[in-house]
Amino acid sequence: MNDVISLSGVVKRFGPVVALDGLDLTVTSGEVHAFLGPNGAGKTTTLRVLLGLLRADEGAMQVLGMDPWHDAAALHRRLAYVPGDVSLWPSLSGGEVIDLIGRLRGGIDPARRDDLISLFDLDPRKKGRSYSKGNRQKVALIAALASDVELYLLDEPTSGLDPIMEAAFRDCVRDLRAEGRTILLSSHILSEAEALSDRVSIIRDGAIVESGTLEELRHLTRTTVVARVERPPSGLVELAGVHDLHSEDGELTAQVESHAMPAFVAALAASGVVSLESHPPTLEDLFLQHYART
Repeated sequence: MNDVISLSGVVKRFGPVVALDGLDLTVTSGEVHAFLGPNGAGKTTTLRVLLGLLRADEGAMQVLGMDPWHDAAALHRRLAYVPGDVSLWPSLSGGEVIDLIGRLRGGIDPARRDDLISLFDLDPRKKGRSYSKGNRQKVALIAALASDVELYLLDEPTSGLDPIMEAAFRDCVRDLRAEGRTILLSSHILSEAEALSDRVSIIRDGAIVESGTLEELRHLTRTTVVARVERPPSGLVELAGVHDLHSEDGELTAQVESHAMPAFVAALAASGVVSLESHPPTLEDLFLQHYART
């Protein structure tokens, strides 16, 4: 697959503050790539570098085969961007803003525009000054999703949306992926990323600390096991990779690393398993693993 986004060793400083510290990020064609981290981790700075709004101090980067700093005008005709905090022209209506942004990208599909306005329940006749945060977000989303582009850069796109509108957004993302479009989804909403993404990159202090598919990343975390056994199992405490083991009145719970699972299950089987439940680690488990503080 072709790389739509490629960042290697990217550094961005704001005076003494290092916002991006040797960041490496690759997004391939046709995937939804979740870009996760808390506020201040460097997500928005990365997107601004990709958009050519900021110039990196060091590193190599390409977006759709172009240099985002030198080729920003050409690049912006091939991508759509939704910021996390949307500001609108106060005297323009929502519909006028959508059409204006669409013309800047070379035009939008009118039927698609109307469908999205209906889907997101937006009144396009109201002026920008009268919109709530959620409605401003809807204007930016409709303008982006109605555009016929190759790449979508979405920075906290569901900020201010209610759960019904969040579900509508997720359906739109799945439709775009089915069409072969590429989406970089910057978010701190783990459930959203887990529901939509093909691959995940976690950013911490301006650098990527983990990247891969959800299945690949889940191998790095522990699975919760809850079992009922006929008799107390032996040898579990000595097994490497078994943590937080607790057994009482025939019920056992433990956190088990992937490499220890075969030996752990074998020991349970020898104790007469009555019932067994396993809970694979979630994206939140992995996220907290990197951001946990003692």
